Amino acid sequence: MHSLDGKKIVVASHNEGKLREFADLMGPFGFEAKSAKAYGLPEPDETGTTFEENAYIKAFAAAKATGLPALSDDSGLCVDALDGAPGVYTANWAETADGTRDFGMAMQRTEVALQEVGAAEPGRRTGRFVAVICLAFPDGEAEYYRGEAEGTLVWPPRGELGFGYDPVFLPNGFDKTFGEMSAEQKHGWKPGQPEALSHRARAFQKFARARLGSA
Repeated sequence: MHSLDGKKIVVASHNEGKLREFADLMGPFGFEAKSAKAYGLPEPDETGTTFEENAYIKAFAAAKATGLPALSDDSGLCVDALDGAPGVYTANWAETADGTRDFGMAMQRTEVALQEVGAAEPGRRTGRFVAVICLAFPDGEAEYYRGEAEGTLVWPPRGELGFGYDPVFLPNGFDKTFGEMSAEQKHGWKPGQPEALSHRARAFQKFARARLGSA
């Protein structure tokens, strides 16, 4: 197993929301975590059909280009009534004709799909956010850490915090959507704390315990 003694790691993402969350999570461990964007790396095509495959594509591309270990996540919203869609194609549902991403449109598309299958009651609107973190090294070695957050899809969207589909996701046991939560509430987790909330923080918690000596 490769070590992470160098305290340098590439966060293989160009997504500003993800980069902020990773920066917050990596902070307590003293790592210099620079983004793939900061290294001037292009975004690789995500051609995988699973979260694991897409996470590896991004992490290995960054590791190979920089010679440093790289951390990437692939994440998405899996809605039970839609047979797990949008899933690995979560970001694709937000793509517009000019190549930009409109998550307001993506949330609307998800709601229309739920209405089409008659999923009006909360019990039929269950789903989960899934995040798979991949730690990859320049020689191709890789490790995976998976986190999930269960919840219910609400409509209309609530809150302007977070990013992506956060305003329509109400995590189980809470009365605020991810879009109504502060960054600290949503993914705040520090070494020694028992449980993280968001899917990305839960995946990171597993990574930290396995690789960073966290309790």
